[in-house]
Amino acid sequence: MKTGLLLSGGMDSIAIAWWKRPQWAVTIDYGQKAAAAEKLAAAQVCHELGIAHDVITVDCSSLGSGDMAHKAADPRGATSDWWPYRNQLLITLAGMRAIASEVQTLYIGTVKSDGESHRDGTSEFISHLDNLMRFQEGGLRVVAPAITLTTTELIRMVGVPPGLLAWSHSCHRSDTACGDCRGCNKYFATYAELGSAYTDAA
Repeated sequence: MKTGLLLSGGMDSIAIAWWKRPQWAVTIDYGQKAAAAEKLAAAQVCHELGIAHDVITVDCSSLGSGDMAHKAADPRGATSDWWPYRNQLLITLAGMRAIASEVQTLYIGTVKSDGESHRDGTSEFISHLDNLMRFQEGGLRVVAPAITLTTTELIRMVGVPPGLLAWSHSCHRSDTACGDCRGCNKYFATYAELGSAYTDAA
């Protein structure tokens, strides 16, 4: 069975790349402000792990809101980085390329904290989307193997090498970490929890 990964270049998806070792990964530039850094991180990780890597570019910048689009936050979102239906969009695009690449199972990097701020980070959402993708031609499975884990728990459990994790890019606003968005705050908090073995390499 051929497996694939939706690889954003962030800590969670890099940890899953190390853990699951998919044969194929895809990174999507959908118009987010940190796209270049995310693609660089993903490409480097795939190079080091010997994973075939594709990039999809679809400009959806006019549809975004909040930090990732450099626009005002949408009041309907629970956080400042809400991009309407983003995960649904990304998984659909990744699935389209995955089918063409003969992938049967697509891993995504959703972790426990994602469901605390967005519905598309919940187990219920993943179950619905998995059923929808399987229902259609291609029968693709969508699996979130770390959805019950925090980012720190995931990294510790799978033992991601500090040097590989150091490639991760989490900033929502820029290709260079701003140090003051939800992504950067999570990044710094995770490294603080992981301790010196990882902070010395970051």
